[in-house]
Amino acid sequence: MIRAVVFDVGECLVDETREYGTWADWLGVPRHTFAAVFGAVIAQGRDYRETFQEVRPGFDLDQERERRAAAGQPEYFGEEDLYDDVRPALAQLRADGLWLGIAGNQTVRAGGLLRGLFTGDVDLIGTSDDWGASKPDSAFFERVASVVPFDVSEILYVGDRVDNDIRPAVAAGMPTALIRRGPWANIQWNTSDAERLPTLRISSLLELPEQIAKLNASER
Repeated sequence: MIRAVVFDVGECLVDETREYGTWADWLGVPRHTFAAVFGAVIAQGRDYRETFQEVRPGFDLDQERERRAAAGQPEYFGEEDLYDDVRPALAQLRADGLWLGIAGNQTVRAGGLLRGLFTGDVDLIGTSDDWGASKPDSAFFERVASVVPFDVSEILYVGDRVDNDIRPAVAAGMPTALIRRGPWANIQWNTSDAERLPTLRISSLLELPEQIAKLNASER
């Protein structure tokens, strides 16, 4: 039985198009070029942060975040950056009686933005900076399991990445849902792990209520 649903953030709830566009602007790189390099880095199985090194060798992400904030251009996402299916999906899942959480690799600042957007909609908001553990480390998913009031086998983790979300969540004993949007999911969608590992493969969060209901009915 699925009793809780925990969501990743970037490209699951938040469309990061604008944010990465502002990074390209900050670096003085054409947005199309930055996006192309970003996709190439991901397709090669490398850490997305290496994109910054490709366009500016020696780039320090933490330092540049501080510089952006000092310049009045801090990292930011708001209601306008949420995917259209987020609000209705959360509302339906809540109406169905499911416990809801948000947990992803995010900074302290991003955690504050998430709380401003979702405190009234979910039961938990946790970030890697809050917890001192980042995906795909097992410690991150152990922390998720420790704060959700259900057995690990009853927690559905929803994410867009096989490497950061699905594989480690499955290793932790969680059922998972892989959503096809954003660069990672589209690049990884037809890989063997993307086809084999997730409990559910979805194109919209609006599919979750019905799919979860079917799963739970099959367990009765």
